[in-house]
Amino acid sequence: MKIMRKMICVFLSLMMILSLAACGSEKQEVTAEVGFKPSLDTSTSCNIRIAGGYDNFEALETEFDRFNKYYPNVELVYTKVDDYNNMIGTVLDGKDAPDIYVNYSWMYGREQYKSSIDHAENLADPALGLDLNCIRGNILLNTDDGTLPMVPVFSNTYGMLVNQSIFEKEGLNVPTTYQELIDVCKAFREKGYENPLMGFSKEETTSIYTLTMYPFFCGTVADDEEAVKKLNSLDSSAGEYLRPSLEKINRFIGESGVNLDECDKIEDNYDAVILRFFEGDIPMMTCSGDTVSGTKKRESRSEAFIANPFTYTFVPVPMSDEGASFLDMSNLQFSVNKDGLNPDMANEFMRFLITSEELNEMAKNKGLMSPTKDLSFNTMYAAFGNVPESRILSPEEIGLTEDAVIQMRQAVYLVGTGEMTVDEAVAAYGTFTK
Repeated sequence: MKIMRKMICVFLSLMMILSLAACGSEKQEVTAEVGFKPSLDTSTSCNIRIAGGYDNFEALETEFDRFNKYYPNVELVYTKVDDYNNMIGTVLDGKDAPDIYVNYSWMYGREQYKSSIDHAENLADPALGLDLNCIRGNILLNTDDGTLPMVPVFSNTYGMLVNQSIFEKEGLNVPTTYQELIDVCKAFREKGYENPLMGFSKEETTSIYTLTMYPFFCGTVADDEEAVKKLNSLDSSAGEYLRPSLEKINRFIGESGVNLDECDKIEDNYDAVILRFFEGDIPMMTCSGDTVSGTKKRESRSEAFIANPFTYTFVPVPMSDEGASFLDMSNLQFSVNKDGLNPDMANEFMRFLITSEELNEMAKNKGLMSPTKDLSFNTMYAAFGNVPESRILSPEEIGLTEDAVIQMRQAVYLVGTGEMTVDEAVAAYGTFTK
């Protein structure tokens, strides 16, 4: 009897092993089938033209190579258009119009950019098969008619480059709340660091004032539809909605001890910001994701970094006592020209590109933030993926227009530099120009 029971146990164990092996084999087969599958004749021969404003687009060219593995006879050509924002309408209305073109959310609703929207195909059409679920929904353009004229291929945000090596050397932690930020600035100064925190300050666009206060400002109006409506209409009374941000920038500049004279020596918000940070004596440097994208290529251009390399990352600037906010914005978006010469193949390329795998690959090659839901794949931006959903703020979702953002940027800049008082900036809302 005991022998029989033992034989039965052995038999059952063997069956379980075989069953698990079969399941594993089945899982491998299913996994192998997941991915892009061509829906058109792979021997098709045609040209797909893509237009944008970048001088070079190596990351996109890499995607061309990957797409050509499926469609070897399709030639994809990227063309840079000079003065892109002003010329794209003319290009789309011409005889050599591109099949796919770069678009921006801020163009929507503006008469001068009407062609860029009118020529765009509705990419939300289920028949196209784009995997829009892989993209963070809050950065998809919300149009009045529910169509989707463009999809993000890169995203952007504001934050600060952090010299991790300095923080480790001095035994300090990267700040996650406003008070921690102020405390760590003080601690660094006590340790002999003259400029614990720096940023570009010569102009209002992506200045240290905008980069720190735009997320904070969005948080103050995110749940107030009436405020957003008044801000967008440039109602003079809407200036009061700026007051918390203007008071905060005054407090921040004073309490953090940022040396604005030293910040003014940084000539531009891209190359100069990166090279100054690479000097190695700055623990924190505010910048945008666009600037971060240029860091890798400039490591070899910095003699200081070559001599003393260090590890660095990009994190949100914590301007609130509750913690840092993630200002989630689309960067570059693609539209398909519905009047293009090869709409089927253009849509096929978009179906190939709009997946987590390809968007992440392209973003990593370009050095920009991916628009996909998982940011953990890139250590440079991983910190933003850890921000709680309640503090992820999107101008698209909130409904703020570019006109309202311009007013905010100018106001915080003038107050931050001391050119205006808080009351003066509040009263001037709606009168600021670029």
